[in-house]
Amino acid sequence: MRLFIAILLPWLAFFTIGRPFSGIICLILQLTVIGWAPAAIWAAFSVSQHKNG
Repeated sequence: MRLFIAILLPWLAFFTIGRPFSGIICLILQLTVIGWAPAAIWAAFSVSQHKNG
């Protein structure tokens, strides 16, 4: 479920794993159309690392 959130709302995924500062930075990145893809990739990577770590 978190991975699905990471793709659709990358900033929200950071809040679900307890990293609010990264979530705010991700939201700023996501506000640009070009920044959506890197934000989604970053969030998906962070969520996958959170599950493993």
